[in-house]
Amino acid sequence: MTDFKTLDELTDIAGKRVLVRVDLNVPVRDGEVTDTTRIERVAPTIRELSSKGAKVILLTHFGRPKGKVVESMSLEPICHKVEEVLDQGVHFSSDCIGDAAVEAVADMVDGDIVLLENVRFYAGEESNDPAFARQLAENGDIYVNDAFSAAHRAHASTEGLAHLLPAYAGRTMQAELEALEKGLGNPARPVVAIVGGAKVSTKLDLLMNLVGKVDALVIGGGMANTFLAAKGTDVGKSLCEHDLAATAKQIMIEAASNKCAIVLPVDVVVAREFKVGAESETVDIGAVPSDAMILDVGPNSVSTINGWIGKASTLVWNGPLGAFEIEPFDAATVAAAKFAAEQTTDGLLTSVAGGGDTVAALNEAGVAKAFSYVSTAGGAFLEWMEGKPLPGVDALSR
Repeated sequence: MTDFKTLDELTDIAGKRVLVRVDLNVPVRDGEVTDTTRIERVAPTIRELSSKGAKVILLTHFGRPKGKVVESMSLEPICHKVEEVLDQGVHFSSDCIGDAAVEAVADMVDGDIVLLENVRFYAGEESNDPAFARQLAENGDIYVNDAFSAAHRAHASTEGLAHLLPAYAGRTMQAELEALEKGLGNPARPVVAIVGGAKVSTKLDLLMNLVGKVDALVIGGGMANTFLAAKGTDVGKSLCEHDLAATAKQIMIEAASNKCAIVLPVDVVVAREFKVGAESETVDIGAVPSDAMILDVGPNSVSTINGWIGKASTLVWNGPLGAFEIEPFDAATVAAAKFAAEQTTDGLLTSVAGGGDTVAALNEAGVAKAFSYVSTAGGAFLEWMEGKPLPGVDALSR
């Protein structure tokens, strides 16, 4: 993991202009922010800098305007929600570079906060154009990156700026990187990974990276069906990528050579239709009816999974074990999540989870707060799990 500077090393910053890259790409419906999680995550960094007398200048993207000004993707409505969460005034600038931005920053007094307009209104943001990065840098003395969720992108505001100004990790970025280091960078062993989700094809790099790093890999969701089918199990009408049988076999061979146990379901919950209240039954994995679909793993499988979690010192989780959106096919995910939460609360387990579906599943189980760390970063979390470099993190290295 990159050795990076944190806010602890940022002393005597009263009056300094601090450009803070945050991720305010939040869900908005009818002009109203519907989920403030990302704003809440960056609030500690903003408050800390403001309380120390810095002039806090927020940079973020919103949506995909593709280098053009798109009125519906303005950050102005989001600015009001940031004020609410911070319980502090936040000024808004109608541009992120040029006269409007320069004037907004010039008008600031110590401790002020200003949100600059969407950086993606300029094509130079996503192309990491050095000239655009320099224009952004003109309004700051120091750069702080607190947007881990955008760290897998080499953009002007996430990577370019870090080479132009003294660069530091914000509190959320710091917490994320420290949690990830405990998860896979330098974890306490044994390490167990749970990977679920619909398709093997979307998580090939992830599976290949994990079998070389963890002691046991639990595979759930539709992905498990592809592995089961590759081993000759009849999975009926289940979601399954039969064309990836050879790939699944290769992953199992890699796992064996790395002494990584692959944990697949031994019993499953099947139904003839995927809908609320559909009739379902639990069967052994060798007895899946040809006209039925596997929609969750069964209680014996949960016992096996919890056995592995019970032996683990570290758990990394990405993706649900079943079709958790519809009852009763959330049962296995909820049961395993609750057990992992108990182990974490008892101080026996470091648990790191991430990915949109995973966060939703842990929230549904009511245990997200009991995990050691839950990442709200989708793509960046996945690329980190895949072992890929993250340009926004690498640019912060000393």
